[in-house]
Amino acid sequence: MNTEVEISNEHITNNEAVRETLISRGIIPENVKPEDDIKKIERKLNTQTKKALDSKDKLQ
Repeated sequence: MNTEVEISNEHITNNEAVRETLISRGIIPENVKPEDDIKKIERKLNTQTKKALDSKDKLQ
């Protein structure tokens, strides 16, 4: 693969193969719920942890 067109065609072929594999196993991609981004979850956890620690300090 030397050109952008060849790379794009390979990408499309690979995506089609993955989709066919999922469907053959009974997984319909459109019906799969997207997961939250890991960075978003980490930020939320850090914020909750800081709030919990701040409220603990205020209780003492």
